[in-house]
Amino acid sequence: MGPTFRGAMGWLHTWTGVVLAGLLFAIFWMGTLSVFDREIDRWMMPATRLSLPENPLPLDALQPLIQEAAAERAPFWSVLLPTDRMPIFRVAWRTPSGPVVRYLDPVTGASLPDPGTLAATQFLYPFHYNLHIRFAQIGSWLVGFAGMAMLVLCVSGVVIHRKFFADFFTFRIDRQPRRSILDVHNVAGVLGLPFHIAITLSGLIIFYSVYFSSVWQVAYQGDRRAFGAEAFDLFDRAKANKPGTLASLDEMVAQARAGWEGDVPRFLTVRNPGDAAAVVQVSRANDDRVRAAADVASFDGTTGQLLHQRIGAQPVVTASRFISGFHLIQFRHWTLRWLYFALGLLGCILIATGALFWLESRRRRHAQLGLRGVHIVEGLTIGSVGGILIATLAFFVVNRLLPLGVAPLGQGRAALEIWAFYLVWLATFAHAWARPARAWIEQCWLIVALAVAAVLLNWTTTGHHPGRTLGARHLWPVSGMDLMLLLAAALAACAALKLGRRRRAS
Repeated sequence: MGPTFRGAMGWLHTWTGVVLAGLLFAIFWMGTLSVFDREIDRWMMPATRLSLPENPLPLDALQPLIQEAAAERAPFWSVLLPTDRMPIFRVAWRTPSGPVVRYLDPVTGASLPDPGTLAATQFLYPFHYNLHIRFAQIGSWLVGFAGMAMLVLCVSGVVIHRKFFADFFTFRIDRQPRRSILDVHNVAGVLGLPFHIAITLSGLIIFYSVYFSSVWQVAYQGDRRAFGAEAFDLFDRAKANKPGTLASLDEMVAQARAGWEGDVPRFLTVRNPGDAAAVVQVSRANDDRVRAAADVASFDGTTGQLLHQRIGAQPVVTASRFISGFHLIQFRHWTLRWLYFALGLLGCILIATGALFWLESRRRRHAQLGLRGVHIVEGLTIGSVGGILIATLAFFVVNRLLPLGVAPLGQGRAALEIWAFYLVWLATFAHAWARPARAWIEQCWLIVALAVAAVLLNWTTTGHHPGRTLGARHLWPVSGMDLMLLLAAALAACAALKLGRRRRAS
């Protein structure tokens, strides 16, 4: 492998990283948090901090809500069943005026207070894969482009490091910042390389129907329903446009479980509620396997007769669902979940140290030549790394500060949380360019303040503090969130102190 090729790979690695570091860090950061999206939801939605009962409410008790959806001409009604990670019923349907979501007590079926937040599953997680830019799927395309760039960075990084595995055992913390940063970058790259390649590639494969839409559009003349029916064995039937009454949902679930050897369902959907041709679809839970759920039993809503049973899938679809399950980590395995979280953070460190190394290696030369490249990239790096951490913590703090039901200027509570996230994030970029000499230190201290404030506000608004939540198993997600916030505050404080000492010494 000649020096010319390695030099070209070095140039590609450097400039791909510099240009896309901010976007990649945001994607990895939100993806890492999404590993514990349900746990973050419970921290941000105190009404859901319940214990999972042995015998949740029968599904037939939810029939009045199905009738309500039918009266509002909803095309479907669905319920997500209680689990250890989210021990409540989540009922949803769509009306002409917009979606309706209800959270229900798993024992009584009583409606819980509107949480007034999108929390992690509806804000942090979608940010990971579409940046909340839904117009023409631009966000998904940007994430896909960044994913391809991440693969390029992984491959080119292996090429340019001739002492690839030796670098893993090299960490010179007593050297100049540039050398220490490079060593951290190399260790993070070697340690997380297989995971980063696999998680990035699987993320790209999940969105094949977006990135390679022309394939199925040409094969099926743009008929998405025909594509879904043949590829995924999806079942559907037209409305009868006649009123109908639903049979027992619990009996349908029992029949579905008999075909699944006793496995429990994860969610249930009623299509065309209130119609004589209503279809009830019961989907099998898959938290005991990597492969994403594929088994669905479809019943005639009025008679309860089994119409269609999907168990397993074609080999290609099975492989696709395994890849999706690997990426989405919905299976129940806490050791692997923490491993995913740690490797996700390692990816964040890899991206951040790559940008920092570029800054440190060019800072003096750019200053001598009067160039502003380092100043611009440093502001972008500070806002992309420290800034998005601060914005996320501000999102949590505002969630605990705002009372339920507040709607100033016509903005709902959830919208105010999102406005706080984006405005704080923008402010961190402005701060980074306005105070470049102290921006890192000051933003580290702001991380400390916000993280501690989030824990204290959770305590004062709910009465739940680590001393109490650690003693109750159903509150472990809350204690885990608080402890991680305190750990983040401690690490940020150490970083601020070290940066302060280094600045005084120089």
